[in-house]
Amino acid sequence: MSAIKMKRVLTTPALIAFGLAYMVPLGIFTTYGEVTVASNGHLPVAYIITLAMIFFTALSYCRMANKLPIAGSAYSYVQHTFGGKIGFLVGWAQILDYLFLPILNYLVLGIYLNEAFPDIPAWVFVLGSLISVSFLNYLGIKLINSVNFTLIIVQMIFIGLFIFLTLTNVNLTPEAMMKPLLVNAGDFSGLLSGAAILCLAFLGFDAIATLAEESNDAQKSLPRAIIGTVLIAGCIFLVVSYCAHLAYPNWIDFANNKDTASLEVVRRVGDISHLGGDFMYNFFQAAYLTGVFASAMTAQTSVSRIFYAMGREGVLPKQIFYKIHPRFRTPYLSIIFVACFSLLSLVLDLSLVVSMISFGALVAFTFVNLCVIKSYLSGKNTKTLAILFKYGLLPAIGVLLSLWLWTSLDETAMIVGLVWLAIGFLYLVYLTKGFRSALPSIDHKELSSIIKD
Repeated sequence: MSAIKMKRVLTTPALIAFGLAYMVPLGIFTTYGEVTVASNGHLPVAYIITLAMIFFTALSYCRMANKLPIAGSAYSYVQHTFGGKIGFLVGWAQILDYLFLPILNYLVLGIYLNEAFPDIPAWVFVLGSLISVSFLNYLGIKLINSVNFTLIIVQMIFIGLFIFLTLTNVNLTPEAMMKPLLVNAGDFSGLLSGAAILCLAFLGFDAIATLAEESNDAQKSLPRAIIGTVLIAGCIFLVVSYCAHLAYPNWIDFANNKDTASLEVVRRVGDISHLGGDFMYNFFQAAYLTGVFASAMTAQTSVSRIFYAMGREGVLPKQIFYKIHPRFRTPYLSIIFVACFSLLSLVLDLSLVVSMISFGALVAFTFVNLCVIKSYLSGKNTKTLAILFKYGLLPAIGVLLSLWLWTSLDETAMIVGLVWLAIGFLYLVYLTKGFRSALPSIDHKELSSIIKD
């Protein structure tokens, strides 16, 4: 067992900042045009539906984080609830989500910065971002936390300015204010389709659970941070989308230019407030890119902790992944491995990477809900209606909603995800010598030591 452990320095506010940085508050503008058109101009209502849907799974993460406050998130929960083999496959699928999100962020940074500075090749920005993110992760979670707070503040300043300028310069008659919220019967299917897309904007609350062994009071701070992050992000998305509709109510204009709809809205707010469309556009670009950089940092942090947990279990090589830096107390070899893997951002296509991320997240969501049901209801203790509701019905709804979201995955995502799982299955066969032996794992004594430490 490794004698060096990670530093327990993260408080609830720090964990919330981590989750928000992962999710990118300005990420609302990424899918603004697509979901606005799909929902017939009712994006705020689509966010309300999404928040309600994601809340059930967030509750399940809270239950499991309280019961098993150890690094690894869904992998650790499933491994200790359903056994090593299923846990490994869920962890393998989860890696697909976490491992490719930094690559997605590097690609976005390269594309946007190359557009702003066309004389500099995109790969220069990609490589520069990768090196700086990895260096900050190497130095420790406390430094990452400080940088996260700074980058979140930049985004919140833009969001605050956007809301203020909108509400002081648009038509606030009752009819105009109710228009984004009044849904016709024929809009419902579009709202559900939009909600399925928007669920991906909430990916990140689950990443908080990977920091259990760096939280100062994990059993209390993790659940609070998970729920706090979901609610704060949900409120931000809801208010900003509502203001955006007030600023640009003619959503039908976006039918043929969904990808640039958000930029049109930002420019409109700048124009009506007399600050100038270019000012708001440039401010948005700067704030959005800082958010993407923060997301890259937190994504690399999360996946390195999952590798650390899998290395500790022995399903990945311990000599690489179960190593803590003696000074910085970070899983530094895992961080270096993720950085090397992220070099794929120099050659991969953006759309392919996006399709890889959704599959792993939905596998994790489904099984964490199932973990709550099995962990809390499989014993012989008396099961009251309150217990059945809390640990049975609520996570069961989370399972059904997660399975429904699977129907929104495109063909590429399913193919890539299933191929990835097939590779994981073959590796599992190798680890278990054709299922003739059990997977390696930590014993109960070491697990208890981690939780109590």
